[in-house]
Formats: sequence, C-alpha cells, structure tokens
Amino acid sequence: MTRNTLLGALALVVVGCTAKENPPAQDTTHRDTAAQAAAPTLQKLGETGGVKTPESVKYDADLDVFFVSNVDGNPTAKDGNGAITKVRPDSLAASTPFIEGGKNGVTLNAPKGLATKGDTLWVADIDAVRSFNKRTGAPIATIDLRAQKATFLNDIAVGGDGAIYVTDTGIAFDDKGQVSHPGVDRVFKIVGKAVTEAAKGDSLYGPNGITWDAANKRFLIASFTGKDVLSWTPGSAPGHLVSGPGSYDGIEVLPGGGVLVSSWADSSVHLVQGGQMSKLVTGVNGPADIGIDTKRNVLAVPLFTENKVAYFKLP
Repeated sequence: MTRNTLLGALALVVVGCTAKENPPAQDTTHRDTAAQAAAPTLQKLGETGGVKTPESVKYDADLDVFFVSNVDGNPTAKDGNGAITKVRPDSLAASTPFIEGGKNGVTLNAPKGLATKGDTLWVADIDAVRSFNKRTGAPIATIDLRAQKATFLNDIAVGGDGAIYVTDTGIAFDDKGQVSHPGVDRVFKIVGKAVTEAAKGDSLYGPNGITWDAANKRFLIASFTGKDVLSWTPGSAPGHLVSGPGSYDGIEVLPGGGVLVSSWADSSVHLVQGGQMSKLVTGVNGPADIGIDTKRNVLAVPLFTENKVAYFKLP
C-alpha cells in the first residue's frame, strides 16, 4: 500500500477513537502531562534500505545482530510473503534474508513484533504467534490464536515470569488500506502452547508496543488509540505513566531507567524520564517498533512507510 493510503488509514483509527477519554489513572507513579522539550541532535549512523514494510527491529546481544520483521504489504493480509531479515551492527547498510515465508517450511504472512528467549525467536503474525530457532531460522512451532478471535497481534515481550506476552490492537485493514476496529483490545499470555487473556478492554486503548520493565516489575504498553503510555502489572488494571501525542508504536526501557517510545502522531521518538516526555528524534515517518543495540547504545527505528531502518547514536 502507498504511504498516503496507510497514513490516511491510521488517521482514521485516531479520529474514530477520539470519543474515548483516557482511562482513570490506576498507577500514580507519574501523572504529569508531557512536557515537549526541544529535540536534541542525535548522530545519525546510517540506514538499511531494501527492507519491505519493516515493522519491528529486535537487537539480540547474544548473536550481536538486529532482526527486522518485514510485513511486505497489507499488515492484515495472509499473503505468505512476510520475512525476517538480519542486519549486522557493523554493516548497517546491508540486510540479509533469514526467514522467508514460503521457503523451508516457513509460514509468515505479516510479521510484526519480535522477542527472543534463549535460542528462540518469537514473532507476532496477525492471529498466530510463531517461533523459530534464532540461529538457524528453522521453524519450531505455531501457536494459533484464531480460537481466541485474535485480530491484530502486534508486539511481543518476555515477562518476568518467563511467559510470552503479546498485544492485540484489534484493528484490521481492507484491500484499500482502510482500517476498522472489529476486534478487542487485549494482551495474551502464552506458556508453552497454552493461551490465556492477561488483560482485556477499552482501558488498553489499542495496545501496540509492550516491554518488560524489570527494575519496576511491570510492563509498559504503548497505546495506539489513546494519548497515554501505560504501566501494567498482570492482575491489575492498566495505569497512567505519562501522556503525549498518542499513536504510539514501539517502546523500550533504557538501562538507566528512561523509556523510549515512538509516535506516528508527530513522527518522533520520545524519551520518558522523571514524569516528562521530550522529543529525542524527529522527522522519522511511520516510526514503528523500535529496538536498541545495548552494546553500542544505538537506537534502531523501522520506518514502516519508507521501507528502511534508521539508526541513531544515543547519548
């Protein structure tokens, strides 16, 4: 789909949800409205071109490599052409095919969020979660969530309990790129092949990105149809962390405790720290599920609408 079609569709998601108000705060950790500071100048290290509708970048410190999920078209089309490519941190311009739909027994339609646990790479793929050997790319398992009526599985995180958690944003795209919200806002928990609902309801506001905040023993959720970045502990209602432009996608916790979150609303990546939100990177169109090279302190931003990944040196 074209960039304008996709952006128009995403705008409809936001407009269609303006009737909702942000949920009452359940977590009083931070209640400040975002203070938008001037964006610092980060050194841009390079770009990876040739990727196809990149949605998520996951850095694996063990292999010292970036994994990139390639939707390659409509993000809800079961077209079998999804792929995972690899990018070496010392050669950012080159992307190497790794796992390709339709080859070597692989099924991949529109892969989005990625997570690694041990030697396993976990992938969210519309209404299924798939696992692969992160070293060889060989398929391991497919966990089908059609029985749970999953609509738009989006991001994956490994919790402090070792379970796999995956968000369902609840949206769908038609063949013209127009978007609707036929599903339910949810977070699923996967243990082995057992699937349960860990959180559900409008208070999740189109959960998109999810990450485990180990220091505070909680998840952080980037809501796509609301203005809040959420904090959430399984068994509790989602709480408010900080408010900002909304239309959030990727979210990551920095070693020092700060949080990075990408926003489609203002084409930026924001730093959340001390109850404040400030722009860190601007002018990144369609910033999807970001990743961090923890060895080199490098931020990777997949540019969903531009078919490339951009890299920035973090201060």
